[in-house]
Amino acid sequence: MIKTLSDALAERGYDTLTAVQEAVTAPELQDADLLVSAQTGSGKTVGFGLAIAHTLLGDDEHLGPAAAPLALVVAPTRELAFQVMRELGWLYARAGARVTSCVGGMDMREERRALERGAHIVVGTPGRLRDHIQRGSLDLSSLRAIVLDEADEMLDLGFREDLEFMLGEAPAERRTLLFSATVPPMIATLAKQYQRDAVRVTTLSGASQHADIAYQALRVAQNDAENAIINVLRYHEAQNAIVFANTRAAVNRLTARFANRGFAVVSLSGELSQSERTHALQAMRDGRARVCVATDVAARGIDLPNLELVIHADLPTNAEGLLHRSGRTGRAGRKGISALIITPKIAKKAERLLKFAKIEAEWMTAPTAEEILRRDEERLLADPVWDEETTEEQQAFAAKLLDLHSPEKIAAAYLRLYRARQSAPEDLSPPDAQPAPKERKPFGPSVWFALSVGRNDRAEARWLLPLLCRAGNLHKDAIGAIRVQSSETYVELSQDSVSGFLASLGEGGALEEGVTVRQLDGAPDMAPPPRTSAPRKPGARPVHADRDRRAPEPEPCPPVAATKPRPPVTPDATAERPRTGTGPSAGKPRHQKPDRPEKRQWSEAPAAPKRGKPGAAETAKPERTRAERSAGKPDAAKPRKGGAGKFGAGKPAGKPATTRPGAADSSKRVARPGKPEKAKPGAPKGGKRRSGPDGGNTPPRRQKR
Repeated sequence: MIKTLSDALAERGYDTLTAVQEAVTAPELQDADLLVSAQTGSGKTVGFGLAIAHTLLGDDEHLGPAAAPLALVVAPTRELAFQVMRELGWLYARAGARVTSCVGGMDMREERRALERGAHIVVGTPGRLRDHIQRGSLDLSSLRAIVLDEADEMLDLGFREDLEFMLGEAPAERRTLLFSATVPPMIATLAKQYQRDAVRVTTLSGASQHADIAYQALRVAQNDAENAIINVLRYHEAQNAIVFANTRAAVNRLTARFANRGFAVVSLSGELSQSERTHALQAMRDGRARVCVATDVAARGIDLPNLELVIHADLPTNAEGLLHRSGRTGRAGRKGISALIITPKIAKKAERLLKFAKIEAEWMTAPTAEEILRRDEERLLADPVWDEETTEEQQAFAAKLLDLHSPEKIAAAYLRLYRARQSAPEDLSPPDAQPAPKERKPFGPSVWFALSVGRNDRAEARWLLPLLCRAGNLHKDAIGAIRVQSSETYVELSQDSVSGFLASLGEGGALEEGVTVRQLDGAPDMAPPPRTSAPRKPGARPVHADRDRRAPEPEPCPPVAATKPRPPVTPDATAERPRTGTGPSAGKPRHQKPDRPEKRQWSEAPAAPKRGKPGAAETAKPERTRAERSAGKPDAAKPRKGGAGKFGAGKPAGKPATTRPGAADSSKRVARPGKPEKAKPGAPKGGKRRSGPDGGNTPPRRQKR
């Protein structure tokens, strides 16, 4: 190992290296690409700092002047990036390295100026690093090593495109190191694509995920989840504790409640600015705060040196989230506790989560108030203050106390003062206790009143209740049942409030404009409200006789008088005629549809006189029926536009007109209704023709201009 780095480790108190640090610093891996998977809190940051030392320094003890960066470290969150920068800062301080950061939420101009001054190692988040590369402020031409810390988390957060962009822009001969607690298939694919013969290094144990973390599954009642968290915090009295929740709203609610109970608490969520998040973590490190309520944004890379307790107020979404949350404690050989708050509704989900994470948790109940008070007494007796030497001033005051009070009274007062500085524990229900149903108190003696508004006036109980309270000078507890009927509403009032209610009424018992009140002798006889739903379908389940709420049957509509009587159908209209043709059905009788005379009424009715000059009705031509117009029609062609004459030559005659049964010309064969006859052989083909009364062609209509 390089001497400058070994001196820095000795100065920080590193006597021995962890398993992952020894594995990545093996001499045969000095120039190889690495895919490292190790337990959370096993010292991966110092590990990859030692792994890239030979690549950056070579055989030298110090780095040269800072210019383009030699190493690039990518982290998923801002907190982890700042932590990595601090760790690499003291590790490479004796080597003269300059470490700078590029993270989102910070001033980009300051970062650009720091890069222009030169840096040996750059630590940042994927989005901000890509911005600097695209703007030309981050030069990767001299890059020798690139490290992806918590690579699986970056892929889960959607940084895949940013990572591929940076790996594609980096020089091809650089080293690529991927560090992650887990290696899902996406990480393996990324390593295969952007690493050269990567060596897999793993220090994970198949027996247990983390030997220094004690997992506890605390069964609590459904309504005691937050009370159980308070008892767990009071029982352990950890120097630092993190409570994880899934939403920002839950973080804000728990933070407010813990602050009201006297805990020194800070919050950490995505809605906070970078400065607020930094101050919150610094308060935890300085001891000004002992409890941090956070979302999963703090589950990656946050290293609090005295964190002893992790509480999962809400279960994480997957096993990886559980491991990374719990990995905030039990770091670098220290012991820690990870407690899961489990209500009856999520018990099965918690069992599956622990099974997928391969964790054997101790199932138990949350600490009770009696256990917490006994633990306070034990801590009080074990306090090192009893072994300290007393001063003369303290002895003089103790003698004064003994002159005034007995030793028992002094000890009891000291115990009360000690407990007064702590939050009072909560009384918890058994985990399997069901919430007691709310019993409605009896209303007691009452008097009924009738209001002059009902369902026909659109009266509803939701606006009658505030009206009675406001105009009748009543409290809502003095109002019992409100029954809205068709024309009036019955209200039940307690007997004690009747006198005040009657005194508040106006002349004639007016409660408000348009609403009057009258007192009833007893309980009213109320009919059930009508049901407005549709009638019951045939075959549906019958409704009970005294609860049949079907809508009344609609009244039948009055018969509509026919404008014209419908003539009887003639027998020959429904006669069957044989089919024609050569098919298999030829010669068989065919049913003919009956004639519908009402279809012809429009042509047989007299025409209304046309609008025009006076006297036009007398000179108008008599209206002819369709049979008269079609009788004696020659086979002349209809004039067609574009020919000779004013409107062009006539168009060839088309098929003969179709006649209906009962037409004037009875010599022709009766055709099917609506189906034209076939044209005779030799007849010219063409469109329709118009016939005049004399059998000739009528002049064509004038064109509209």
